[in-house]
Amino acid sequence: MIYVSSKIEGKEVKAKELESLLTPLGYSIGGNWDYDHGYYDYKLAEEGGYTFLRLPFTAVEGEVGSSHAVFEMGRPYLLNHVYQDGNTDEGIGGYIPPAVDGLINQFQRPIDKDGEVDEKYVDVAKNLIEEVEQTFHL
Repeated sequence: MIYVSSKIEGKEVKAKELESLLTPLGYSIGGNWDYDHGYYDYKLAEEGGYTFLRLPFTAVEGEVGSSHAVFEMGRPYLLNHVYQDGNTDEGIGGYIPPAVDGLINQFQRPIDKDGEVDEKYVDVAKNLIEEVEQTFHL
């Protein structure tokens, strides 16, 4: 995991506004949340595992899942999850199209949930964070 400093850290934003700002930029919340916190992920790569830029947030008003909640943004970071090849023991069978496979593998138990992040993604992450900051008007 590699932390990336950002001006969004500590900023409070309404849930609905956060979604409308980040989704068009390619970030996804998926199943990556609990009632009091969550993460917006941007998938950077699929080589040697899945490398994500993760934007964490904590609910300071309401709960995640409510459009009226208010979130405080945490410090963004890069992470790499190395997933098992093939299907999980849960028995998803048959042909899985490549576009869907990444979504399924994202929720498989990783072999290494804190895999090595290639340094080449640090500059990419900084550029993406800059884009988020501009979108937040920071």
